[in-house]
Amino acid sequence: MEYLDKFLAAPMSGLTDYVLPFVLVLGVLVFVHEWGHYIVARLCGVKVEKFSIGFGREIWGRTDKSGTRWKIGWMPLGGYVQMFGDVDPASVKTAEGVEEEDGIRPFSDEEKKVAFYSQSVGRRSAIVFAGPAINFLFAIVILTGLFWVKGEPYTPAVIGAVVENSAASSVDIQPDDKFIALNGKKIDRFEDLGPIIAVNLDEMLEITLLRSVSPGVWSDTPITVKVRPKVIEETDRFGFRHTIGRLGVTSPKDAFELREHGFASAFVASLDETWRITASTLKSIGQMILGTRSKEELGGILRIGAYAGQFAKEGLVSLITFSALLSVNLGLINLFPIPLLDGGHLAFYAMETVKGKPVDERAQEYALRAGLVFLVCLMVFATWNDLVQMKVVDYVIALIS
Repeated sequence: MEYLDKFLAAPMSGLTDYVLPFVLVLGVLVFVHEWGHYIVARLCGVKVEKFSIGFGREIWGRTDKSGTRWKIGWMPLGGYVQMFGDVDPASVKTAEGVEEEDGIRPFSDEEKKVAFYSQSVGRRSAIVFAGPAINFLFAIVILTGLFWVKGEPYTPAVIGAVVENSAASSVDIQPDDKFIALNGKKIDRFEDLGPIIAVNLDEMLEITLLRSVSPGVWSDTPITVKVRPKVIEETDRFGFRHTIGRLGVTSPKDAFELREHGFASAFVASLDETWRITASTLKSIGQMILGTRSKEELGGILRIGAYAGQFAKEGLVSLITFSALLSVNLGLINLFPIPLLDGGHLAFYAMETVKGKPVDERAQEYALRAGLVFLVCLMVFATWNDLVQMKVVDYVIALIS
């Protein structure tokens, strides 16, 4: 509710605290994604006609020496790269030729060489895949820089307290015990626990601990316990609900430390973090599909804006970390085999490789329409979730009732 109150009480403050960080973060990530398509297309010899950040009417634009129109649309919720020979940015329909005053002129041999549709399946796949791939690479780069320059913040994997009547209190877990493994995965910081436990809804976990014998000293003999986290529903400060697994242990107070990294170890740590984000996201999506996680946790642009504003207020380090998280999610979602997304195009190219010829253009068009309907419905559903959980719907009902 605080997010809504901020806008109602001080619209300009709400604009600077939430909208501007959201537009900045999303704009950078969209640019990075589209630049991936653009640069690989140019490397493959394909001419790019338009590079757009945002949709709708152009509010700024310029044409470079190669003929590419770089522009910004008034609606900053995405972007696209339109290549030579495409009727639309989705690269589904191919133009019949070049439009001139006296009609349509067929493409010349030289023009076909720089057209997207005339490239091999391998080159087209590389151009499409480059967008999501560079989002993952961008996350790795900024996390590497952050860990190298500032260090990697972490909390030692030591238990500060065990919550009463929790999953942990029901087994042999005690304060000052030290985690060393969870489901066979090495644990060397407290932050490693949350993502694993939170997405393991009502699943048995195998935890390996070292028992404390005195402050800062632990036994050499590991202890293994099996425990099933309790499934709870949490509501964050914005009113968004989350279903998570809860073990019932807390970290020691004031145990925050900073792990220094050289460049090589910072790079390895960024790979680990990127993989953790990817695995957690995929597992959460799978749980939503199977029904073990509430669909209400699916958020849209309002939720992203709220979190972008919150992380921006916490400082540059937090905003960079959030940008890496969002970049990985953007790359991952675009790889889903849904028509209109990059993954949908890659699925068509895979079929083309198997069949030895392109998928029928009409079939692609129908699939594109179905994909568009699905994505619009998903966006509406996610936005509705945001409006309900942010109490906007309750506020409007109260105004008219």
